[in-house]
Amino acid sequence: MKEKIRNDMLFCFFFFVVLGMMSCGSAERIVLDPESRDFYETAQLIMTKEEKNIFHHLPDKESREEFIQDFWLKRDPNPETEKNEFKDEFFSRIDYANMHFRKGPPGWKSDRGRIYIYLGPPDKFDEIFTHNEVDYQGKRIRGSILLWIYYRYNLGVKFVDTHGNGHFTLDPAPFEMGGGVFGSLSDAIEMAKLGLNLEEGFSEKYLNFDVQFNSDKKEIVVSIPVKGLTFIEEEGLLRADFDFEFHIYEKDSPKKKLIKVTKSFGKPEDKVFELKNIIFNFPCDLKPGEYYLDVVVIGKGSIAKTRKIFRIKF
Repeated sequence: MKEKIRNDMLFCFFFFVVLGMMSCGSAERIVLDPESRDFYETAQLIMTKEEKNIFHHLPDKESREEFIQDFWLKRDPNPETEKNEFKDEFFSRIDYANMHFRKGPPGWKSDRGRIYIYLGPPDKFDEIFTHNEVDYQGKRIRGSILLWIYYRYNLGVKFVDTHGNGHFTLDPAPFEMGGGVFGSLSDAIEMAKLGLNLEEGFSEKYLNFDVQFNSDKKEIVVSIPVKGLTFIEEEGLLRADFDFEFHIYEKDSPKKKLIKVTKSFGKPEDKVFELKNIIFNFPCDLKPGEYYLDVVVIGKGSIAKTRKIFRIKF
């Protein structure tokens, strides 16, 4: 438990430091065309480290255009419609941050702006007016303290106006250590990056599935936990249907392989209750090397759209 608390604290601290450094453009490995540069300027906020690695190794505008299209499509909660609700909400939050968090750096680059862009408006907001109070590190707080509570994430974060000039910064230390983060900010941010809609909470929207690659059998093995699934009773069986998408990127290569498969599961009720996981196997002939597997799973009537990125090397 202490190790997890320490890791969360380090993540929160270095997360904002690294993002600030990257916004200067020094991490770019190639010269980007204007469209790719504009995309990366803001999208880097919600790109996973694997996506950044892939993007920086794409050698031309055409491959980056395909990446950008996939980037937003994978996060679209309703890909059957023309509107991409996630993309629209992302830019709406940037506009809000720029308008309301103007003290210090640009609003979307501020601590409050980044948290707002990731998690949206808090479910509860409190402002505490201090009188030169001292925090747990002995630093004097001349301004007020903001508390943002997200019930759907089981999360609370605290922003402090240390100098009394309206520039609020995140207090990244865990609550248990006297800091300003209650719950796991790192978990919430990592899932928000993948475009997962958590308005109804972690358990109802997030499926922590696992993926392995069997190099001997040349197949991808997906393990989906039974707990949390909703089954349809049909002809004496409990049934669940899934759509799978595998976006396979070879490291340092512009090539991408896409596999789309629909799979069905059905077993008698007593057999289902004996299972911890449902295992699916997908033939995939990969040559030895290092890859990123961007896996999207949609459970028809059982789970919402969920997604994870895995790194494999063999």
